Amino acid sequence: MSLTGIGPRLQERLDNIGIHKIQDLLFHLPYRYVDRTRLIPLGELKAGTDAYVQGEIELTQVRYGRRRSLLCRISDGTGAIILRFFYFSKSQQNNLKRGQYIRCYGKVRKGSSSLEIVHPEYRLVDLDNEIELEKQLTAVYPSTDGLQQPRIRKLMEQALDVLKNNKKNITELLPEEILSQENLPTLTDALEYVHRAPTTANIDSLIAENHPAQKRLIIEELLAHQLTLLKLREEIRKEESPIIRKSKDLIPKFLENLNFELTNAQKKACQTIFSDLNKNSAMLRLLQGDVGSGKTVIAALAALQTIENNYQVAIMVPTEILAEQHYKNFSNWFEYLNIDVVLLTGKLKKSSKDSALEKLKDKKSIVVVGTHALFQDNVIFSKLGLVIIDEQHRFGVHQRLALIEKGKMYDKYPHQLIMTATPIPRTLTMTAYADLDHSIIDELPPGRIPINTTSHSNKKREEIILSIKKRILNMECQAYWVCTLIDESESLQCETAIATAEQLKQKLDKINVGLIHGRMKPNEKEKIMRDFKEKEIDLLVATTVIEVGLDVPNASLMIIDNAERLGLSQLHQLRGRIGRGNEESHCMLIYQSPLNDLAKERVETMRVTNDGFLIAEKDLELRGPGEVLGTRQAGIPELRIANLKRDSYLLTKIQKIAIKLIKDEPEKVKLIIERWLGKKQEYSNV
Repeated sequence: MSLTGIGPRLQERLDNIGIHKIQDLLFHLPYRYVDRTRLIPLGELKAGTDAYVQGEIELTQVRYGRRRSLLCRISDGTGAIILRFFYFSKSQQNNLKRGQYIRCYGKVRKGSSSLEIVHPEYRLVDLDNEIELEKQLTAVYPSTDGLQQPRIRKLMEQALDVLKNNKKNITELLPEEILSQENLPTLTDALEYVHRAPTTANIDSLIAENHPAQKRLIIEELLAHQLTLLKLREEIRKEESPIIRKSKDLIPKFLENLNFELTNAQKKACQTIFSDLNKNSAMLRLLQGDVGSGKTVIAALAALQTIENNYQVAIMVPTEILAEQHYKNFSNWFEYLNIDVVLLTGKLKKSSKDSALEKLKDKKSIVVVGTHALFQDNVIFSKLGLVIIDEQHRFGVHQRLALIEKGKMYDKYPHQLIMTATPIPRTLTMTAYADLDHSIIDELPPGRIPINTTSHSNKKREEIILSIKKRILNMECQAYWVCTLIDESESLQCETAIATAEQLKQKLDKINVGLIHGRMKPNEKEKIMRDFKEKEIDLLVATTVIEVGLDVPNASLMIIDNAERLGLSQLHQLRGRIGRGNEESHCMLIYQSPLNDLAKERVETMRVTNDGFLIAEKDLELRGPGEVLGTRQAGIPELRIANLKRDSYLLTKIQKIAIKLIKDEPEKVKLIIERWLGKKQEYSNV
C-alpha cells in the first residue's frame, strides 16, 4: 500500500529524515503542538504563553534603533498587542495596512511598552469569508529543507487513514502485561492520539510529554535502544575469548615493588577483572573512578595477567599527550619485569612506527599504547588478548568495536576493559553503556585533601596574578594556568595559550613560566612535562590538553581562564590535575561577566563540591545526555519522543522488559529495533 502525491523529489526529502515507508511516517512523532482550535482575546494574553489571536491593524511603522524593526499594532476591543518583525520586505510592509484584519500565532513576550509577538506566523483575513478554526491541536514535526509542515501533515493524514482502515499494518509488540500494568493505550490508539490530538486533550500534558499515549511510545522507544545494546552484548558474548589465567608471577612481583598500598575499592575492582579474564567469554567491563582514584594501576594489573599468559595488550587513548604519559608510566613500571612497551601515534617518526609495527606482528607478549593510529590497516596484532580503552566518552562505540574486530584471531575476540575518569550518571550507564558490566572505584587514596575552589570575575585578573606570584614564591608550589576557548579549534586554543604565556612572563618576574599545547612535537612536550615535574617550571600555561594524563604531585594551584565556557565534567577533569600531593590545593575559576544562569550554576557547583559523581549528575541535569556524551559517542542515536533526563524513572522497568523479551519472545526484538532505529541501527555490522 502506498500514499498518493509522493514524487521522486519529495521521496528524496523524506529519505533525508528516515521516512521510507508508511510505518516510518507514523513513527515520525510531533515535537510540539500548536493550539489553533480557539482564538484568545488580546486582553487575556500573558507573557511566556503561545497564543492564536486575531485583531484589526491599527498602525504599522518601521522603528529605527539598535536594530531596525517593523512594528504592527493590532487590537480586538479587549486589548492590543504589538507584532514585531526584524526581517521584513517592502511588500510585507505594504500588505500590513491599517484597517486590515490579521490572524496570527506565536509566543507572547514582554516588550518595552506592551506585550508583543516576534515574527508570528500570520495570514490576513476577510471577515466576510472568515477562516474556520482547527478541529484538533496542530502537530509540529521535525523536518528538513524543502519539506513544509502542511505537506507532512497531509501525508500523515493519509497514513493515519491507512492505519484506521487496516490496523493489522501495525503490530503490537509490547507484552500485554506491561500495557495493563501501566494502564497504557494500544499502539494504534496511541499513534492516533499523538498525531490527531483532540480539542479535549490536555495540552499541558501533551507539551510536557507525560500523556499516557506518549508514555506508551516512550517506553517502546527506550526499549528499542536497550534491546540494541543488549543484543550487541549477547552477540559478543557468543564469541569465544582466550582464557587469561590468574597471575602467579608478574602481579605479585609488581605489587611488591609498588610504593603504595591499593585501596579496598581498587582491590575489589581487580578481583572482578581477574575473574572476568579467566573466562572463555569476552570481558566487557566499564571501570569508573573519580579523578585520582587509581584506575591506571588496575589497567597495569590486568595487562600483567594478560602478558603472563603470552597475549598482547592494546591501550587506546584519545590524545597524543595522554598516550605519551601512559607509555612512560607503563615503561617505568614494567622495565624491571622485562616487558616490552611500545608507543604508536600518528606523529611518530617512520622508523619508530615501523619498529613498533614489526614487534606487534612478531612478538607475543607486548603492550602497545596508542591513539586512533591503532586502527590503521598496517597495524596487525599477532595475539591480542586484552584491549584497554581510556576515556571511553571520547570514542564512539563503533571505534571500540572496530579495534576488537581487528584483534580477532582464530575466532577468538580479545577482552575489553573500558576506563573513564568522568563519572557517568546512572541514567547513562543504563542506556549508552548497557552493553557493559560496571565497576566503580568509589574511594580515593588515603591522605587526599579536598581541593578548595573559588570563582573570580575577569575584572580581578591583575589581583589574581599578584596573588599567584605570592603563593608560588612563598609556598614554593607549582601552578597550572589553563586557557579555554568557545571555538574548539586546537590552533586557536594554542594561540591563546601562547599569548597568555607571554603576558604572564612579563608580569611574573622571578617565576619560570612554561607553555604546553597540542601543536608541539612529542619531544618538546616531553621536555616541558619533565621540567615541570622536576620543578624547573613554576607555572605551566596549557590548553585543555592537560585535561587527562599529567600527574605532578607538587602542583597545588590551578587557574582556569574563561571557566564559564566549559562543561562541569571537563572543569572537574581539569581540577583533578591538582590535589595529588600532601599540600592543600586551590583551584581559581576566572569568568567573564555577566554570567548567564547556566554558567552561574556550573561555577557554583564546582565551588561547593569535589564529588565527581554528584558533578556528573548535575552536568546531565544542566546539559542533557547528548552534550554529556559528546558528539563522538555513538551509544545513543537521536531520540524521537523519549528524553533520558525526564524519563529516567522508567529505565529499571525497561531493562527488565528487555531481558524478558530477549529470553521469551526473541522474534519481537528485531521488529522493535527496526521500527524505532530503521536503517540507523547502531552496531548492525557487529
